[in-house]
Amino acid sequence: MSGVQQFLAFAQAARRGSFAEAARDLGSSPSTVAKSIARLEVQLGVKLFHRTTRRVSLTDDGERLYRRCERVLAEVEDLQAEAAGARAAPSGTLRIDLPITYGRRIVMPLLADFARQHPALKLDVRLQDGYADLVREGLDMAVRVGALQDSSLAARRIDWQSLVLVASPDYLAEHGTPKRIDDLARHAAIVFRMPSSGRSRPWQLRQGRRPVQLQPEPQVQVNDGEGMVAAAALGLGLAQVPDYMATDELAQGTLVEVLRLHRPAPMPIHVVMPSSRLMPPRVKLALEALDVLRKRQA
Repeated sequence: MSGVQQFLAFAQAARRGSFAEAARDLGSSPSTVAKSIARLEVQLGVKLFHRTTRRVSLTDDGERLYRRCERVLAEVEDLQAEAAGARAAPSGTLRIDLPITYGRRIVMPLLADFARQHPALKLDVRLQDGYADLVREGLDMAVRVGALQDSSLAARRIDWQSLVLVASPDYLAEHGTPKRIDDLARHAAIVFRMPSSGRSRPWQLRQGRRPVQLQPEPQVQVNDGEGMVAAAALGLGLAQVPDYMATDELAQGTLVEVLRLHRPAPMPIHVVMPSSRLMPPRVKLALEALDVLRKRQA
């Protein structure tokens, strides 16, 4: 390997954390990838990887090179796609990062239709609730819920997320239905335990135009939104969850929304992309597919 191929081998090994897995992706052998990276280290005069018998990890110099390398390789890929023409059939791999439940329930059906319409295209879907580094991980796009903090990304709003406070009819029959925010103090609370801190996520409500935040004493803590829905349906208390998580239960009557007039303001849901990159056909068409969500609200 030489030239751009050396950097391609380096970037793939950095992404995979393994020479063997990078070699499989590139259709090469682990020894060829390892030798190519070793030659690159000699040429640059720096050590790029810490090596063990099973895995490799980037050094500080390797991390800096990887960030620059990913941007350059992405631009090369996008230029090739642009040269092929905007009307060219999408090909290659669409790499997209999604929140777990919203991705599985809302986005995946759209991506399935999209994939059926474009059989030459492959999908690499990452489901996680943490924020991915799009450049670092070589992603085309990500779906994010809430206010955006990274101003270096291009963004397009596609949807809204509302938080609903729900309980089972049996629970409400036994404990009464809250009529005011102050009534919540007398009820059992099912709360979300945030994985990053282990703390309970506060309930968000609204009194008129004024936002209200409550930190209820938890009767039940759950680290998964769908688990909270199940706990509420089983009559363990009140839970506040995104509306799309409880759609089926609300329609079936196994859950009832309470204090609807005190719902907090909805949170935006965006698709984000690296802003410095050209947009290849696969990304343009994927955006059009996801834009169906925004058009449904019009």
